[in-house]
Amino acid sequence: MEGNGNGGSVRFENGNGNVTNVLPEIHTPKKHDEISVTTLNAQTLDELHFRQKKKSAPTTPVKGIQTPFAILSELERQKLQLQSISASLASLTRETGPKVVRGDPAKKLETHSVAHDTHQHAPPTVAVSDSALKFTHVLYNLSPAELYEQAIKYEKGSFITSTGAMATLSGAKTGRSPKDKRVVKDDVTDNELWWGKGSPNIEMDEQTFMVNRERAVDYLNSLDKVFVNDQFLNWDPENRIKVRIVSARAYHSLFMHNMCIRPTPKELENFGTPDFTIYNAGQFPCNRYTHYMTSSTSVDLNLARKEMVILGTQYAGEMKKGLFSLMHFLMLMRQILSLHSGCNMGKDGDVALFFGLSGTGKTTLSTDHNRYLIGDDEHCWSENGVSNIEGGCYAKCIDLSREKEPDIWNAIRFGTVLENVVFDEHTREVDYTDKSVTENTRAAYPIEYIPNAKLPCVGPHPKNVILLACDAFGVLPPVSKLNLAQTMYHFISGYTALVAGTEDGIKEPQATFSACFGAAFIMLHPTKYAAMLAEKMQKHGATGWLVNTGWSAGSYGYGSRIKLQYTRKIIDAIHSGSLLNADYTKTEIFGLEIPTEVEGVPSEILDPVNTWSDKNAYEETLLKLAGLFKKNFETFTNYKIGKDNTLTEDILAAGPIF
Repeated sequence: MEGNGNGGSVRFENGNGNVTNVLPEIHTPKKHDEISVTTLNAQTLDELHFRQKKKSAPTTPVKGIQTPFAILSELERQKLQLQSISASLASLTRETGPKVVRGDPAKKLETHSVAHDTHQHAPPTVAVSDSALKFTHVLYNLSPAELYEQAIKYEKGSFITSTGAMATLSGAKTGRSPKDKRVVKDDVTDNELWWGKGSPNIEMDEQTFMVNRERAVDYLNSLDKVFVNDQFLNWDPENRIKVRIVSARAYHSLFMHNMCIRPTPKELENFGTPDFTIYNAGQFPCNRYTHYMTSSTSVDLNLARKEMVILGTQYAGEMKKGLFSLMHFLMLMRQILSLHSGCNMGKDGDVALFFGLSGTGKTTLSTDHNRYLIGDDEHCWSENGVSNIEGGCYAKCIDLSREKEPDIWNAIRFGTVLENVVFDEHTREVDYTDKSVTENTRAAYPIEYIPNAKLPCVGPHPKNVILLACDAFGVLPPVSKLNLAQTMYHFISGYTALVAGTEDGIKEPQATFSACFGAAFIMLHPTKYAAMLAEKMQKHGATGWLVNTGWSAGSYGYGSRIKLQYTRKIIDAIHSGSLLNADYTKTEIFGLEIPTEVEGVPSEILDPVNTWSDKNAYEETLLKLAGLFKKNFETFTNYKIGKDNTLTEDILAAGPIF
């Protein structure tokens, strides 16, 4: 074989000496000016991967430094941040926190790691344990993308679904454990908090709390890494609360990233010491032989220490509702009303609050494409107006469909946490009808995922306070206008009804009451919240309404549920103000004022007695429900606020009269 050297063919010589032209020779001219050679600034693959990721501007809490934060070196910023976190994780018996460093221990190459500067950290008081030889790596305020990576790599049961949401499991507990919630009873809380019959507050002493705190902190310190979130509660800048959440799971960190208010880098620079800290050691059980413990689960709140400890449950909702309980105490101490309600605002600035238990339509009715969503669950009403406590939404997913709840459906995308859902193994498409894990499937997503969310989530003083009830007895009117005393009465009652099929063993409608429409989370006696609500309504000219989204023309099994289109027309009339100008009549027993006409709603259904064919059955059912209201209210009539202030006669008179 030989080439001609002139760009001709490549020739092959056969065994007889004959030359055959087979392929033309490829000739590339050498034009050095057209070729660019770049030198790679990496010597190994690890170094190449390290250079792939651009470092973010650090955001670290600082306290007591007047110098502009930006001029601090990265090492100084990290040191201040780690000192703050180490102090949070300090063991009370050893008076020091762990040696903490930033970053994931799984990363091999970290050229700027503070771990190289170990001499700056004071050694623990007890130097004989293995913990003195290790670092606890802190993964601080990670982004959703980083938390996805952590969850999928290290947490079994975490997957990316077809829409980009992260599906995960909460373990054995798929709901809250209210019987395992404890509140420290001390000199302050003994007098201020609601204790005893009907109260959600189960007491524990300071010593027992410290035992559980030590157990949680020791567990977190034993881990190679912990997740730390520094975030805010309450969109009202004058009354926001700084919270720190220390947890062992990426799932918990992403959940709180979505549910709390996310600080900007500038806000993190001056974050300082948190107002409240959660130690979530939910993967580790409490000691069942500890005083006050009734199971391996314990959720403990210490208002004096401004701390919360979680042991024995990985259900993320414990953190959300624990912080809500905190706000129910802290805000009232500031004469700010905390509310378990939805809230939206019209284009003219008219704000409405929606109260209602599960199944009453609170989420559906407060989500209105013609109005701005301020929040779906937790709010404060201060002298500045109304503000959302949270930075996200926690929606139920069971039987979710694009047609019924398009906003929630579309919000389930990258960044959203899906709890305990079932999905196709191959396509990763979620089956929202599947209850294999639990019926309490949930989605947690930032509020900005809702298209008509109002950002920031604040608004003026409410004009309407709407109390929703799904009355399966079929005797409450579709809508009633309430005076202040009636608003207080029905707010304290927090009524709805369970129907057959919603819970095992229910064969006929059963009344259920939850004080202030959130009895599990209130800290003070319900009358204190009701009195403050009435005071604010009177001061700012708000009107109270009782809206029944339940049954008409008979109880469940005989009548039919009030059509959603009629309820929406009623809500529209409340928003527009037209319902204030309607003519009203008064019902018997409950003494409710009902309009004689609402645009778009058949007039005959406005007074429930008109829809019942059996008038005697109506009277019997009405008296039965009134008796249930009266019996429930006995819990509150014997309660004294302070030394001599009993429940006012006005509130009692606002209830059913036989």
